[in-house]
Amino acid sequence: MIKLAVLVSGRGTNLAAILEAAREGRLGVRPVLVLSDRPDARALSVAQTYGVRTAARDVAGPGGRRAFFAWAERELVESGAELIALAGFMRLLPAGMVQRFRWRILNIHPSLLPAFPGLDAPRQAVEHGVRISGCTVHFVDEGMDTGPIVLQAAVPVLPDDTPGTLAARIRKEEHRLYPEAIRLFAAGRLRIEGRRVRILPGQKDI
Repeated sequence: MIKLAVLVSGRGTNLAAILEAAREGRLGVRPVLVLSDRPDARALSVAQTYGVRTAARDVAGPGGRRAFFAWAERELVESGAELIALAGFMRLLPAGMVQRFRWRILNIHPSLLPAFPGLDAPRQAVEHGVRISGCTVHFVDEGMDTGPIVLQAAVPVLPDDTPGTLAARIRKEEHRLYPEAIRLFAAGRLRIEGRRVRILPGQKDI
C-alpha cells in the first residue's frame, strides 16, 4: 500500500471521492497528507473528517509563492508520499517540484485534453460550441495541463447547457475516473512510453 498526498484549494469533492475509495480499500493507497494553499479551504475539513493529517499555508503570506512551494515540498518529503494527487489545486507547480517527483504527480482536468487547458474549461467548451467535453486524468509535467494522459471520460454538451450545468455533469465523471487512475498507479499498472501512458494488464484482465 503506497502513501498518498493530495493538494487542494477548494471544496474537496474530488478529495472526498478519493478518500472514500481509499477507506473502502479500493485503491491500494494510504492517505498521509492533505495540503492546501488556502487555510480556509473546505477540503481541509473533508480531510479531517477522514482522519487525514492536514497542512495549510497562505500562498500570499510572507515570501509569497516561492516560500509556499519550498514549504510544500518539505511537507511532501516528510510525509513520505509516493504519489501526489492534485485535486482542485489551482496553481502551476514549479519545475523543481515536478522534477523531484517526476511521474509521481497526477492531476484531473475538466476537459478532454489537449482541448481547453487552463481555467474555466467548461465555459470554454460551451462558448466554443463543442458537442462533447469530459475530463482527463494526466501525469503532471512542467506545462499547463500538458502531461501524458492516463484516462479520459466523455460527457456530452447539451444544447441548453451552461458552464455550471456542464461542470456539474463532468464532476460526476471526475469522481469515478480519478480514483480509478490512482488505483492503477498504486497497482504498478501505468507505464509512460513517450507521450503515451500504457495501462498494463492486471490479474483480472488476463
